[in-house]
Amino acid sequence: MTLLDRLNQDMKTAMKQKEKEKLSVIRMVKSSLQTEQINLGRELTDDESLTVLNREVKQRKESLHEFEQANREDLASKQRSELTLLEEYMPKQLSEEEIEAVVVETIAEVNATSKADIGKVMSAMMPKVKGKADGGLVNQLVRKHLST
Repeated sequence: MTLLDRLNQDMKTAMKQKEKEKLSVIRMVKSSLQTEQINLGRELTDDESLTVLNREVKQRKESLHEFEQANREDLASKQRSELTLLEEYMPKQLSEEEIEAVVVETIAEVNATSKADIGKVMSAMMPKVKGKADGGLVNQLVRKHLST
């Protein structure tokens, strides 16, 4: 089942159960997916759908951070609940230990030896953990392993 199919199914359920907030989030994600589809002029692959979903999650996290800094708890709580709903559609996130294992494996694959190789490791690493790990954490772990 594609992400769009799942969203359509969940949208129907949210309508029947009168879950306004969930319905709003689903419509927003569907809109983003359809906009991307129009821009590309074709159906989205699962990877492209995941990229759009990641973008939406990242926007919510950035907004949440800004609202918390501005002491706008009303807006921050709305972002938190949207983020929780969006994360239901994301693939299972890898643990730090699992990411670290992939980092060590990737460093060995590309024969990286110093911090100068961070870009090479990151470009090989990100397709492996796309949607399953935060890029900031991946970068931090790559830097940690290349500095030792």
